[in-house]
Amino acid sequence: MRDAIKEAARASLHLLSGAAIAILCHLMAGVALFTACLTVTVIGAGVLPESVLLLRRLAGRERHRTAAWTGAPVPEAYLPLEGPLPARVRTAVTDPGTGRDLVWAAAQLLYGMALWYVSLVLWLPALIVDGVGTGLAGRRPVALPLIGRLADLGAEWSRALLTPAPSAARDAALAARIEQLTATRAGAIAAHGAELRRIERDLHDGAQARLVALSMRIGLAKRAYDSDPVTARKLLDDAQTQAEEALAELRHVVRGIHPPILTDRGLTGAVRALAASSGLEVRVSVTGLADSAGAADGEPAPAAAPAGPRASDTAPAPSVPRPADGRRAPAAVEAAAYFVVAEALTNAAKHSGATRASVALTREPTALRVRVKDEGRGGAEAGESGGSGLVGMRRRVAALDGTVRLTSPEGGPTMIEVELPCVW
Repeated sequence: MRDAIKEAARASLHLLSGAAIAILCHLMAGVALFTACLTVTVIGAGVLPESVLLLRRLAGRERHRTAAWTGAPVPEAYLPLEGPLPARVRTAVTDPGTGRDLVWAAAQLLYGMALWYVSLVLWLPALIVDGVGTGLAGRRPVALPLIGRLADLGAEWSRALLTPAPSAARDAALAARIEQLTATRAGAIAAHGAELRRIERDLHDGAQARLVALSMRIGLAKRAYDSDPVTARKLLDDAQTQAEEALAELRHVVRGIHPPILTDRGLTGAVRALAASSGLEVRVSVTGLADSAGAADGEPAPAAAPAGPRASDTAPAPSVPRPADGRRAPAAVEAAAYFVVAEALTNAAKHSGATRASVALTREPTALRVRVKDEGRGGAEAGESGGSGLVGMRRRVAALDGTVRLTSPEGGPTMIEVELPCVW
């Protein structure tokens, strides 16, 4: 009997909140009439989208209440109210969700209050019937559970009225997808522009400046060749040094655009080279991918390697071992994964204070998964307010419809997990 009373009380609270929403729906009816009158005059058409948003919030509250009672979420599907005023008004009028919410609000006015009143009427006779039946006959309560059934009935009606039609759900999902693609395209364009500016800056401040200095030294050497061969020779030696530095700068710029090692040795070889030159003790593990280093999965990469041009940049590259099916990830996916690892290891070396890190590359049936973890101090910001490197990483991954998850509590560790969809 005690459990039955508790459950009936919980159902009554649910019905009471439904009655409160019914009162709000009554107020919403007045708002709808006021909005309709203003919209007819055209001058007040700007009120319509705001009224529709208010109705959506009220319906969303009912969805949340129904989901809390039944334990199953109630889906929603709305077209986004964005853009100039005429577009917002047109969307508010044509969205099937608006009509569905209006029908629910009208119905909630009736069954929300009616179910609450019926539950109030049931309480006293239910207590008498179940009290006598439980105390004298020893049977289970049969009247108090009816109050819970009333709450179930109200939840069923709300779910039926608020669940979008399959076509409306598809339209809303398509609109959300278009909005997402618009945002990722804007991010990709911004990232591309930033990359072009970086390349231009590197060429202007690096290779171009060195080539200008090289040209000047060769000119001075030509003038001094007949009168002062020793000085001319020294100038030519300096010019050769300048030429080597300019070549190194150009190699650096080329690696920033698309690393030749990525093409020559594949993703695993390029990542192992990054790990070796990062200055950290990096452990690289590979699952399901070709490993050009010939190392077993989970074998640690060399601790460090001297900076400067590597032999792989100039010497012919060895053939790249392939997986069993002979396939590699698309070039764009490999490039994104490479730059994710490069940025993550650079951040770990510069900001985390870590001495060790790990990189895991995993081939999955429909994706390439990259995980970089360091044992540093943590505290990296996950949003757009994070560093420019993390923002660029997110934009590069989003352009390929991938996902980035950053976990970096204060005190560490920091883990970046990236999933890049691809077809093998």
